[in-house]
Amino acid sequence: MAAILHSYGTFDSRTKYVLVEDIASDVNLFLARPLIGPLVFENNASDARDHCANERNFLSWLRLSSYLAIVSVAIMTSFDFNSQPTRLERAVAFPLGLTFWALALLCLVCGVGNYLQTIAMYSRKVPLVQSGWRTQLLGGFVCASVIACCVLFLVNNAIYGKN
Repeated sequence: MAAILHSYGTFDSRTKYVLVEDIASDVNLFLARPLIGPLVFENNASDARDHCANERNFLSWLRLSSYLAIVSVAIMTSFDFNSQPTRLERAVAFPLGLTFWALALLCLVCGVGNYLQTIAMYSRKVPLVQSGWRTQLLGGFVCASVIACCVLFLVNNAIYGKN
């Protein structure tokens, strides 16, 4: 395996990497020596495609977390370029911003956890399904929060007549 890795030029002679199939199944994959070495999986069938899909899934969670954090900051600072924020906007801005900040952190934790769990399952060659109850629950809560905020903002515009 090492000769194959060096023949493609992916690693030089100083690079220390972790061959996943050489690790015992009872050892934590991410604590294998060297600690900061890249994990190298044998590419059988669709393994490379599956790993890329897992990375894209993690990056999607990271992007969602970033968007929610940006929305949180925007709500907490009460962006309104036309006039002063209303009493309702001032009363709701901080709790709503904290809610979106908590959702951003939850999405980040869920994405990292899902990524690490999937990598550990790949190392044991376990078949897996990406979508679980945590993903569905968090996605539903994010959707409900966004819809509730849209309704809140529309009601606020209707009551106070802002454009």
